[in-house]
Amino acid sequence: MSDPTLSAEQQIKILQEQLLHTQRLAALGELVGTTTHEFNNVLMTILNYAKMGLRYSDDATREKAFQKILAASQRATQITNSVLGMARNRSQQIEPTSLSTLVEESLILLERELNKYRISVETSLEDVPEVMACGNQIQQVLMNLIINARQAMLEGGRLVIRLEHDSKNQAVNLIVRDFGSGMDPSTLQQIFDPFFTTKQGPDETGKGGTGIGLSSCRDIIEQHGGKIRVESSPGKGTCFTIKLPQVKSKSAGLSDSAKYAPIPSSSVA
Repeated sequence: MSDPTLSAEQQIKILQEQLLHTQRLAALGELVGTTTHEFNNVLMTILNYAKMGLRYSDDATREKAFQKILAASQRATQITNSVLGMARNRSQQIEPTSLSTLVEESLILLERELNKYRISVETSLEDVPEVMACGNQIQQVLMNLIINARQAMLEGGRLVIRLEHDSKNQAVNLIVRDFGSGMDPSTLQQIFDPFFTTKQGPDETGKGGTGIGLSSCRDIIEQHGGKIRVESSPGKGTCFTIKLPQVKSKSAGLSDSAKYAPIPSSSVA
């Protein structure tokens, strides 16, 4: 029940904060599910090759088993470090944050899912300054965009992630570009509206269908003093550009000089 002593504006602000908190919990639950699945795959690999190594006594088979166990263990270490990176020394406060690290950790956590759907990832991570951000929130936005890109390429495809330094505006551009189905101008104008969705429901992985993802993404970026822009065209794909203020920057805006993967279409900021 709403508090009659609060103004409508105050009540709206409280509801927005509650929605954002719900989004964070949903993102955490999705991460736990993804990580659990990844660990299960790694453990099954270790278990199966350990059994093979015990079953056969020839050196060649045992060497192969040890190599597979070593590779799986290294994969488990990467996953563990990525999860710990989200939890360790990363508060809900805005602080100097490495976008390169966030990109690398996110791709490790989503690597198997992207491979499963035949998504090849190309990264171009320039040596850019740290940005002023809450790392967990920006990673939530990034993983949302990556999952959306994967879902837009039903037959597989190419995903491009870039970091670029916008020295003129003392900002860093994080660009996520897919070559999937794209969006028509009508859809493009609504994608940041709360609860708008083009999905019929969660896909086979349990992702998608709520319609609150991109709306919350925009809210998070704007709360950081940043901007999010999207360009898209049917059959050519979609490009999201996030601009965040770099460390010691006082302001950031989306400049016309920001570079995008070429998409001949309309855009929404």
